[in-house]
Amino acid sequence: MAITVTVTIDDTDENVLLNDLNDIDQWVQDAVTGKINSCWKRMQSEWTTKLMNDDSFTDSIPSNKTDFVALIIARDDYQTRSERDAANAIV
Repeated sequence: MAITVTVTIDDTDENVLLNDLNDIDQWVQDAVTGKINSCWKRMQSEWTTKLMNDDSFTDSIPSNKTDFVALIIARDDYQTRSERDAANAIV
């Protein structure tokens, strides 16, 4: 699954951004890349700890991002942020 995100910025806000930025599109791309990297670090840390503390998990922990994420999202105990929020709201 891949996603394309479109952002609409009105003329006024474009001018505001251009006061500080050379390239709005590049700034947005860099901001998204930074957020992905932050989320990846948190996911990797959280799930490495969970896997190491799970006595039923006896496989090796993948060393590359793609295999690691595939392992995690295939687990029965994995929930997306939206799923976690929905489960906590039911309380």
